[in-house]
Formats: sequence, structure tokens, C-alpha cells
Amino acid sequence: MPKQFDVAVIGAGAAGMMCASVSGQRGKSVVMIDHASKLAEKIRISGGGRCNFTNLQASPQNFLSQNPHFCKSALSRYTPQDFLGLMKRYRIDYHEKHKGQLFCDRSAEDIIDMLKSECDLGNVEWRMPCSVENVEKSGDVFRLVTNAGEISARSVVIATGGLSIPKIGATDFGLRIAKQFGLKLIETRPGLVPLTFDAAAWEPFIPLAGLSLEVEVATGEKKSRGDFREDLLFTHRGLSGPAILQISSYWQSGAALTINLLPEVDVAEMLIKDKGTIKKNLNNYLAQWLPSRLVDGLLLANDFKLDARIADMQDKQLRRLGDAINRWVVMPNGSEGYRKAEVTLGGVDTRELSQQSMMATKVQGLHFIGEVVDVTGWLGGYNFQWAWASGVAAGLAM
Repeated sequence: MPKQFDVAVIGAGAAGMMCASVSGQRGKSVVMIDHASKLAEKIRISGGGRCNFTNLQASPQNFLSQNPHFCKSALSRYTPQDFLGLMKRYRIDYHEKHKGQLFCDRSAEDIIDMLKSECDLGNVEWRMPCSVENVEKSGDVFRLVTNAGEISARSVVIATGGLSIPKIGATDFGLRIAKQFGLKLIETRPGLVPLTFDAAAWEPFIPLAGLSLEVEVATGEKKSRGDFREDLLFTHRGLSGPAILQISSYWQSGAALTINLLPEVDVAEMLIKDKGTIKKNLNNYLAQWLPSRLVDGLLLANDFKLDARIADMQDKQLRRLGDAINRWVVMPNGSEGYRKAEVTLGGVDTRELSQQSMMATKVQGLHFIGEVVDVTGWLGGYNFQWAWASGVAAGLAM
């Protein structure tokens, strides 16, 4: 006979453990199933091993979705302060790094241990490593066929995450289950990911690999527009760093990025103003604001001689150079894909789910939480906050 539970949670990551612990502590019998042998690997590697576990500024405006209002309910009912209250009970120290981003002082392991302890308080049973081979529904009960035997449950929670970082176990399991039960999907693509460029076009910038600076970057129009001021990192294949990871979630194939490499200075205006009094060459003049390697790369890419004297140049040439720095337009040809992406954009269409319970409106008892859902946060702890909030919403609904 299959072992019977009130709730089966598939996916022992941030959202799954949160949901299981809340359900268990409310008196439900809960089983947690995961195919991995290591618990919560994505939490473990997050934030350089210190887990950027939430953001003090988290609000619905920090999330992308085809249905942007969907996340409001869960996020309002479980806030960053609620999660901090949980951490306080476990005496986990943390610090704020940048723009509301919170990290553990010691290790991401503290978060994993806390969530595991919360599950233990709810008497959650574990099946790990354990692969789910089939999920079907008969009447009011779900039947799960696993490689460790059959399980039956009145509710099933899919918390299997997205397609990002397959080397730590990401699969399309959650999307396949949604499809099996007739739920619509929003097309998936890598998010928070470095962008790549045509090899020939990028050649002048290859020597800049490793160089980093603060920039403003933008793409898109009107409601689909994104713009950020963050650090940019040059790589051998293109661009990375927080600025690019952020804008990658807004970037569409075939669209350009506009990058202001020197947000504090109107370069054309300064060049024209100083033209009559400065005897410096272009590269020496610009090196007062920008790394000299970057200056040389930009001048060469825009057909300026490195040793050209500012005084010898026409105003229209200086304006063109100013544009190349303050409005550098680049056309990515792709991204580094799911292997480098921190999150997956798209997923289960939120119009198929209740925003209160995360349950599929067509399938009583089937819930989807976390990254498998079409709700994607910015870089900086927002995706973990969605995991906690959506996990709690489903856990309270059991």
C-alpha cells in the first residue's frame, strides 16, 4: 500500500522547505521529496556561499511576470521582516551589503540548517535522494510513483525550481507536471545571466576582460523598459556584472543595450569646453575618468587615433566620441544560457494559479511555488523572498 500523507512537497529548496515546515507545523502530515543527494544546493552556493537571503526593499516592483499583480498577495503576507524574525529565533547574524541586500555573516549553511530544523519541528518526513517517476490524480488523492515506492497525498506542491544551473540538479520536472495537468506555460529563458557578443565585433574589447566600473544600462520601451545603475564587468565573450545580470531579464533577442560608461560626466560637453585650453591627447584626457584600457578600446572601436589631440578635433567629432561613452549602444547576440543564469524567466502561467494559495484553479490540491512559477525577481535577494513568500502562502493554504 502507498504511504499516505496530507501533503507531498516535491523539491527541497528554499520554497519547498518553507512550505513543508509551515504545513507540518500546522499539523499536516508532510513528506519532502528531492532527487538530489545534497540538500538545497542553490542556497548553499548563493551569495558566494553566504546566501543573499532577502532584500529589505522587496516590493512587487522588483519582480517580472506576464501578470505583474500576481505576486502582491504573497509578498504582502510574508515580508523580509517576517523572515528576519525567523532568523532571530535561530540567532543567525547577518549584514546589509548594498541596496538592501542581506547576507549571512557566517555561511549559507545557517539558512539550510534553520529550514531543516523548521521542517523537523513539523515532523516532515524526508525522501532524499528520491526520483518521482509519475504523478497522477484519482478522485481527491494524488498518487506519486517514486524509485523508493508509492506515495499518496491529498495535496502536491511542486517546488522544483527552474532550468538554471543544471550542474546542481535543475530539471524541467515542474514544467512537465504543469503541462501534464493542462496548465499554460509562459515561455522560459535564462535570467540574471551574462550576455555575449559576436566574436568579430567584440575583438577590440577582449583585452578588457576583468575590468569593472559603475555604469547606467537600459533596454526596452515603456512598460517593458529596464534601467539600472550597477557595476559592469567585461569578459572574454561579452559583458557581465550586476548591471548586465539585472538588464538581462529585460533584454530581448535582437534588441540593443544603451550603456552610459560615465554617468557623472557629459563627455561631449566637457571635451568641447576644454578644447581651447587643454593640450592633452584624447586617451590621456579621458583617462582622468575611465580606466586607460577602456579608453583605448573605445577609441579604437570608434576609429579615433589614441594620440589625437583634442585641440585638433572638430566639435562634431567630439560629440560622436561623447555619444560613444555616454550612450554606448551594443547589440548582444545571446547569453551564457542556463548554465550561468541565476534564475529562469517564465514558467507556470500565474493566471492558472490562485494568488492566495498558489493552487492550480483547474486542479484541486496541486500547488506551484518558487521559481517554477512565472515570477522572477531582480538580482539581490528578491528571488529568495519570493521563495519564502510563495512557500508560506501554499503552506498556510493546506
